[in-house]
Amino acid sequence: MIAEQHDGLPPLRDVIRTHGLAAKKSLGQNFILDLNLTRAIARLGGPLAGRTVVEVGPGPGGLTRALFLEGAARVVAIERDDRCLAALTEISERYPGRLIVHPADATKTDWAKLLDPAWGNAIVAANLPYGVATVLLINWLETEPWPPWWDGMALMFQKEVAERIVAAPGSKAYGRLSVISQWRSKPYIAMTLNPAAFTPAPKVDSAVVVFTPIEAPTPACSIKALGQVTAAAFGQRRKMLRASLKQLTPMPELLLREANINPQERAEQLTIADFARLGAIWERVSAQ
Repeated sequence: MIAEQHDGLPPLRDVIRTHGLAAKKSLGQNFILDLNLTRAIARLGGPLAGRTVVEVGPGPGGLTRALFLEGAARVVAIERDDRCLAALTEISERYPGRLIVHPADATKTDWAKLLDPAWGNAIVAANLPYGVATVLLINWLETEPWPPWWDGMALMFQKEVAERIVAAPGSKAYGRLSVISQWRSKPYIAMTLNPAAFTPAPKVDSAVVVFTPIEAPTPACSIKALGQVTAAAFGQRRKMLRASLKQLTPMPELLLREANINPQERAEQLTIADFARLGAIWERVSAQ
């Protein structure tokens, strides 16, 4: 018996044809039709039995179905494409009371308000629309209060973005996204996919990144201050820090000296801890 028949629902190709769900480039849609592959992705977020899963951009429901097949208690899905709602309704009828669909823009969603505290922390699993993937990730990483409402995330990105998320200091890919991701979580690339895995095939490779939140990031600083420091430092990454940080303060050497950082270094040479330490000092100084 083929995987698509396990849940008693039609194969995804038939669902797409029945509901006229040709992927829209404007929405960054690229569907994965192989249910064996979506089940493998679903498992990356951790054991799903009894868990609540948040999904962004379910489309025709390939990953949604996989999440249920892997044991999710419920799926809270955000879908802005009204064309997909009928297909998702069919999944909801197969799993009564367990699929909650919000027709909304994920970039404007108050995530904590969508989730009943009685459900416990959620897992996020999504084949993210590439145009908003980084915006959504930063949103989830900047969640306050921290620790966040999610226990883990398995998210699809363009491979180039995934490599930026996990990049080490000193590499060309290392940047603001690397620092924020690695200060508040432990990310790693769990799976790479070539364009043939998607319909339609994108022009680039993709990768699933798994994130586990760090309960108490160290050195301690506010996410706002860390964001300001990294934005200034990497905004002019070819310049020495004594020049790039002048966007924050007219005398960046004082901050750098207190943080024990050479003012002649460039942003990509600093470690995650260096940036957090610098952020904490900047937070204190700017509040004076």
